[in-house]
Amino acid sequence: MRVPFVKMHGLGNDFIVLDARADAVPAMTNRLAAALADRKTGIGCDQLILLEPSASADFRMRIFNADGGEVEACGNATRAVGLLHGGPARIETLGGLLRADPAEGGIAVDMGEPRFEWDQIPLAYAMDTHTLPVGWDLLDAPTCVNVGNPHVIFFVPDCAAVALDRLGPEIEHDPLFPQRVNVNVATVLDRTHLRLRVWERGVGETRACGTGACATAIGAMRRGLAERRVTISLTGGDLTIDWTAEGRILMTGPAAESFRGTFDPADYGAAG
Repeated sequence: MRVPFVKMHGLGNDFIVLDARADAVPAMTNRLAAALADRKTGIGCDQLILLEPSASADFRMRIFNADGGEVEACGNATRAVGLLHGGPARIETLGGLLRADPAEGGIAVDMGEPRFEWDQIPLAYAMDTHTLPVGWDLLDAPTCVNVGNPHVIFFVPDCAAVALDRLGPEIEHDPLFPQRVNVNVATVLDRTHLRLRVWERGVGETRACGTGACATAIGAMRRGLAERRVTISLTGGDLTIDWTAEGRILMTGPAAESFRGTFDPADYGAAG
């Protein structure tokens, strides 16, 4: 059995998309997801996306990071599958119900409302998530936001100078974060523009992270560093983030299809 897939990306954050609604897809396991995501021996991606039928939305989206771990949300992937769907879509995820709509500049995604309570991040114990009294080397006093998955955000003078390859995994696996955490380092260029780098749990540093952009924007707005509509510049390009008067996060940006192909699950140790 050969299984069709679509390779897509949002600002260079790339995905393998499998559609179990239309095709026979093997049971997804952490091991199979990691094997397909491997850039040397698999197809290669930051996340594997599995689309399934949903009783509460147009479809269900399951998200597996490159290490095989299943996670709650992915903003860039939501834009990608919105593009693939070809019209407005309500999407069920582990992080909640999302909506994707065609928009000028790409796809607009309603990411829902941010969460700030310590046990919603979650943290290992109670503390004020506005400014955490913790630090790692020169990274200290971060803020935390959950936008479907957990993020810690550090505001620094120059995010390009941060040794994210060393500090990212250390912070990701710190016991303070029982479900691990996505690590964001951001520089405020002005009140409507931030520069951002993201260490994504289970993936590493990515060219773009939609939920990271949302969390960083909300963190900056909470601290009075930014207006309610900002541009977030990542390595792969720009996203626009709005925090509406109703408290919801709107993320707008491009997505693209790279190519299509098929694979044999037996090549990756899965039953056909």
